[in-house]
Amino acid sequence: MHTRKRRRLGAKIAVFTGLCLGAAFAGLPVLWMLSTSFKANGEVFQVPPRLVTENFSLEAYRSILGDPDKLRFFVNSYVVALSVTALTLFVAILAAYGFSRYEFPLKRSVNAVIISVQAVPPITLVIPYFGLVVALGLYNTYPGLILTHIVFTLPYAIIMMTAYFNTLPKELDESVKVDGASSWTALWRVLVPISVPGMIAVGVYTFMISWNEYLFALTLTRTDNMRTVPIGIQLLMGQHSYEWNQMMAMSILGSIPVLVLFLLFQRRFIGGLTSGAVKA
Repeated sequence: MHTRKRRRLGAKIAVFTGLCLGAAFAGLPVLWMLSTSFKANGEVFQVPPRLVTENFSLEAYRSILGDPDKLRFFVNSYVVALSVTALTLFVAILAAYGFSRYEFPLKRSVNAVIISVQAVPPITLVIPYFGLVVALGLYNTYPGLILTHIVFTLPYAIIMMTAYFNTLPKELDESVKVDGASSWTALWRVLVPISVPGMIAVGVYTFMISWNEYLFALTLTRTDNMRTVPIGIQLLMGQHSYEWNQMMAMSILGSIPVLVLFLLFQRRFIGGLTSGAVKA
């Protein structure tokens, strides 16, 4: 008995130690980024470097929050990410309901195509999408960015929502139809309200993907007033000098929306992912 208890205690200590090391490994770069954002740019190059600064400064945050051009990056990111999230959820719910509740010709083939889109590296599609967006007259516009982001967020959203709807018994919507309601009513008044955890999981994931997207945000925009936060951070890298403190400050400010979303919906986010994975 004592030997078993010692083994269990040793295993718990090993797991706890591993988790602490992993947390330190993941958290130290974030702490360094936060520390750098409160330094003057000249202090960033101090030798030896210090994690805790002696001259606490809000210079970087004042430079960003006081500059309308830099605030525009955040406005653009919010407009694009929120629009992508809303449209992706709407289309994914409709598509997932069809895949979950109906049989139709080429259903498996369409499903395979949706899944295969996830396997295509986005960088291979930059030139085709650039040509398409320019041909449609959507270059350097919100619709061009939004539609492009939806192409990459929608397949995963459909897969996740279909898996979630599959966990819900068909008797729920069938009972509503017996009372004379349509499929549309059954979807929006019965299935959607009880699918909130799955929708939150898909919504948070979609928002994160769109908010952090860099490649197409750079390729499909031309002027600074259409750039998003990831591109705004890059623009702080000048030809002869880097504004490291401002780059870190903008990175911190750009991380806040995703962090807040995850903290607010953490339980439902994890619950939505796991419930959709159990009976997919």
